[in-house]
Amino acid sequence: MNPRIASSRRTRNGAIVALATFLAALFAAVLLPTAAHAAEGDPYTISGNVRNEGTPLEGVELSVDGPGGVQEVVTDGDGRWSVDVPDNEASYVVTLDESSLPDGIAVVDESGEDETPNVKEVVVGPGGIAAVNFFIGQAERNVTSFFDQLVQRVFQGINFGLMLGLAAVGLSLVFGTTGISNFAHAEMVTFGAVIALFLVGPASLALPVWVGIPATIVLSAVLGYVLDLLLWRPLRRRGTGVVQLMILSIGLSLAMRYVYQFFIGGGTQQLPAMVPAVSIPLFGAVTTTLNDLISMGISIVVIVAFAIWLTRSRLGKATRAISDNPSLAAASGINVDHVVRVVWIISGALAGLAGVLYAYYRPGIRWDMGAQILLLVFAAVTLGGLGTAFGALVGALIIGVLVEASSLWIPADLRFAGALVVLIVILLVRPQGILGRRERIG
Repeated sequence: MNPRIASSRRTRNGAIVALATFLAALFAAVLLPTAAHAAEGDPYTISGNVRNEGTPLEGVELSVDGPGGVQEVVTDGDGRWSVDVPDNEASYVVTLDESSLPDGIAVVDESGEDETPNVKEVVVGPGGIAAVNFFIGQAERNVTSFFDQLVQRVFQGINFGLMLGLAAVGLSLVFGTTGISNFAHAEMVTFGAVIALFLVGPASLALPVWVGIPATIVLSAVLGYVLDLLLWRPLRRRGTGVVQLMILSIGLSLAMRYVYQFFIGGGTQQLPAMVPAVSIPLFGAVTTTLNDLISMGISIVVIVAFAIWLTRSRLGKATRAISDNPSLAAASGINVDHVVRVVWIISGALAGLAGVLYAYYRPGIRWDMGAQILLLVFAAVTLGGLGTAFGALVGALIIGVLVEASSLWIPADLRFAGALVVLIVILLVRPQGILGRRERIG
């Protein structure tokens, strides 16, 4: 091939990638709701008082974690605090930061059975209001070391990164084989959670979880097949440019998102528990839950199975060949359309599974839940290397750990900003990503 033409193509591809990444950041910054704040007009309230022997304590810091994200609040001059939340059927965890209490006092446990009296779980009742009060007195504070906090965050980040990796791998496969920056991939993630809600939710079919979740993955794969059959394949055959396809994916994303809102409303809904809520101590103050261990196990098994398929099977090798050079792959006798269709099916299945696991991780299902992690998925794909499935997984793990661990130093509602910083730095320093190549031959 003429070196000038090859250089021109590389320049055009680089411009397209940069444009796609910029639009992803702009799309997330302008259109997406901020998950760490209560939405305006949230109808339910969690409130309480913080007093020491009847004396109100001002400036005590608390956090409320649950559907809608983490919210932070500080007590007023009367020792009172209050936050608005979107759901009255989900549980919320209220944590009092003992380091913000005056010296010599701490949260005490009157029952003598609670090892973490500064952490309380509450469910908003039918009246829409829940009260959480802490007993403050002379006591020795139960301080968690910074190392234990860091290990806890890293462990949570690995769990989040594995879930994020399922979505990022599918997006990277589609980009590598078709060149499409699919902004509707976030809605394919939401699709998995919404379908699971209809299959296993108590107000719908109420199927057993072990039946409903596999059925959800199958239906998500069908979604990928239908989208390729009715939309992407006809456009590919017409020779539609990648920029036009990218813009079309943004429109498809918005359309699918508001269809979800039409069917499930604007609130947060919960999936039935996979297993009982059991806390499992790891070491020191580091703990996890049985639900998190199952989620990580499922993610690892699926990723290993996918890696074996990609590296050992004939279709997997054909997928890698098309991602490397579609023209040469077609000239070698590979049925590109068939392989691309399989890629869309796998991408849909992985996105659906990611949506189910994310619904348990948040926890809760919202019509815009996939869009909240769209920027993180694009950042993971860019960090790992555009079009490389294994690179997307590596990038997702890094992003997951970064997002969770960064909340030790910055406010929790700013933790997703780290993904944008990583995305910008990678584009400036190493635009091909960790496992990506600087240029393609041919």
